Amino acid sequence: MATISSDPTGVPDPAAEFARRTDPYRRELLAYCYRMLGSVHDAEDLVQDTLLRAWRAYDRYDATRAGMRTWLYRIATNVCLTALDTRRRRPLPSGLGAPDEDPLTPLNHAPEVPWLQPMPDAWLADPGQVVASRGTLRLAWVAAVQYLPARQRAVLILRDVLEWSAAETAALLETTPAAVNSALQRARARLSTAGLAEHEVAEAAADRAVVDRYAAAFEKADIEALTALLAHDAILEMPPVSTWFVGRDRYAAFMGWVYGANGTDWRVVPTAANGSPAMAAYVRTGPGDDAAYRLHTLQVFDVAEGRIVRNTVFQDPEVLALFDLPAHV
Repeated sequence: MATISSDPTGVPDPAAEFARRTDPYRRELLAYCYRMLGSVHDAEDLVQDTLLRAWRAYDRYDATRAGMRTWLYRIATNVCLTALDTRRRRPLPSGLGAPDEDPLTPLNHAPEVPWLQPMPDAWLADPGQVVASRGTLRLAWVAAVQYLPARQRAVLILRDVLEWSAAETAALLETTPAAVNSALQRARARLSTAGLAEHEVAEAAADRAVVDRYAAAFEKADIEALTALLAHDAILEMPPVSTWFVGRDRYAAFMGWVYGANGTDWRVVPTAANGSPAMAAYVRTGPGDDAAYRLHTLQVFDVAEGRIVRNTVFQDPEVLALFDLPAHV
């Protein structure tokens, strides 16, 4: 925490005081803006914009009218709503069309789509807060939220994630509690059609153990062992590729193609994203004992009842850079 410096007259430095009072909220504001926009880079920019606007208005801030956290969220919400006027929603492939039936079909690359980005857990709040809110950090949840109108999106996050009251949310959005409750009802109804079940949010350590077994099978190119860890209706999607698959058999057949095209010698580095277990996959670059393993993909998992229900695979260099992963191991 920053200390307040002062000039020779003993007057506190306003900039240092502002930093001391706002720094504790930076990470939760980042998570809020990320849920609103679906982009880590956009969220970073909007948090900076929020703090800049707050600094410019700091001499007019009245703590008797709103606490610092409420005041910052009001500014952040306005910043996000303004940004959403000009930004396209960020989907996952499963939100754009039907799954492909043939796992050996040529992959359809769609770099023009502003795909949803994963967020490293290290960028979020403390581990306790990540665990408490991991259901609303999952990629599938954030992707579903992107289909809501901007104000519904804000209402849902403020009410169901941050647990603000209807009155608090109404005051922030300058509307009525009745309007907030109506927007919340519509947002929940929309999310219910996305098939997001609460049972998908399991205990974090149990999820990690399942993914660790998957990683071990992945390194061995053991498709049978991989398949045994998949749910019957497991989803595999790979932005910026719009091609995606549903079903254990199609998933397994596609993995057979992956090993055929890239070889069977891989290494895995565990990581975490969106409150979920993840792994970085490295593929061997050539023959010989000194051959390195090149970073190939980041894979983010959803686990339910001891089975993997979704694997979202990222190969975009911009996304990989977010996780500070080595290029080779």
